[in-house]
Amino acid sequence: MPKSRQDAPGPPEPYDTHGGAAWLPHGYSMGTHVHEAGQLVYAAAGTVATTTERGTWVAPANRVTWTPPGFAHSHRFYGRTDARLLTIPVELCGELLGHPSVFTVGPLLREVVLALTGGRPETRPGAHRRLLAVVIDELSDTPELSLHLPEASDDRLRAVTDLLHADPARPATLAQLGRVAGASERTLSRLFHTELGMGFHRWRTILRIHHALAHLADGMSVTDTAMACGWSNPSSFIDAFNEVVGQTPGSYQADLRNGSATAAP
Repeated sequence: MPKSRQDAPGPPEPYDTHGGAAWLPHGYSMGTHVHEAGQLVYAAAGTVATTTERGTWVAPANRVTWTPPGFAHSHRFYGRTDARLLTIPVELCGELLGHPSVFTVGPLLREVVLALTGGRPETRPGAHRRLLAVVIDELSDTPELSLHLPEASDDRLRAVTDLLHADPARPATLAQLGRVAGASERTLSRLFHTELGMGFHRWRTILRIHHALAHLADGMSVTDTAMACGWSNPSSFIDAFNEVVGQTPGSYQADLRNGSATAAP
C-alpha cells in the first residue's frame, strides 16, 4: 500500500513494515494474498470488504477488519476509499482473535490508526510500539460485530447460497430454493445453523446488506437500493440496515460524503 495520499491508479506498491495509506477508487480490488504478520484494514472514508475461505467481512467507516497471520485473503473497496493498512507484529497477534473478524472503531482507536498510517516518521524512540499497544488494548475490549457473511462447504447448502449470491433480491423461500438445489427445507435449515451459525433469513439479510453497502457507496438512492436488494419497501430496509450496520442508510451515505470531503488530498 503506497504511503502517498494520491489515488492509486494501479496495484498498490509494497507498504513499509508499519503499514500505509492510499485513496482508492470505487470497485478497487486487491487479489488473494497472505501476510506473515497480522493486518488491520480501516476505511477512514468508504467501505472495505475482506474475503477469505471462511467468508466475507464488510467494514464501513465505523468498523475495522482484522486478518491474523497466514490467512489467504483479498480486499475490495466501495466508494472512494481512504484505505489504511496497519501491520500487527506476529508477537502481538496472540492478544487478538485467531480468526478474521470485524470490530467497531471508537474515537481513540480511529485517531491512533490514522496516526500510525499517516506516513510521518517516528521522531520519538518507541512511539510506534506504544501506539500499537493502544490499538491492541482497544481491540481486546471490543466485541466482534455482525457483518461477517460465512460461506458453505456442504454442496447442497452451497448450491443455495450460490443462487442467492447471483441474485440477492430473489424472493424465493428456503423450500423453493431447496427444490432447485435438490435438498429438503428441513435439511437446509439444519445446515444453515450447523455450518454457518445462523438461520436462512439472517444469512440472506446480511448478504443483502453487503450488496446494499456497495450500492449506497456507488451513489444509489436508499429507495432504489432497497428495491435492488430485495426489500419490499424502504422502511423495512432501513430497519434491517440499522440493526446490522449500526446506522441508517442515509447516515451511512452522509458519512461517505463527509469523509471524502474532509479527508480528500
